[in-house]
Amino acid sequence: MAHISLTALLVADYDEAIAFYVDAVGFELREDTPRPDGSRWVVVAPRGSTESGLLLARPSKPEQRARIGDQTGGRVGHFLTTGDFAADHARMLAAGVRFLEEPRHEPYGSVAVFEDLYGNRWDLLQPA
Repeated sequence: MAHISLTALLVADYDEAIAFYVDAVGFELREDTPRPDGSRWVVVAPRGSTESGLLLARPSKPEQRARIGDQTGGRVGHFLTTGDFAADHARMLAAGVRFLEEPRHEPYGSVAVFEDLYGNRWDLLQPA
């Protein structure tokens, strides 16, 4: 096995999630295909990424709907690596992304935790 290609992320609405991840975070929309059951196969990924992406998935059951924004129990569950922390942090702030802390400079790199539009926590990270 070579890599993990997709990770599902529960979202309340496809279009608002696409807008957040594309316009605010800076991802690209890779696929948006209607499915016979009324759902959509929606994939977003960091621009230039070739091996991984997010499958934006609308819940099909109440149990799944209850997990929107809390798929990892409140801890950081997603890690977005950048080569230019300062520029990406500033761009995301200007686009309205909510950071939960000021940038930190740790031995492993520069990092700041942000939330997506549903409350899932992410690290924006530039390795040392």
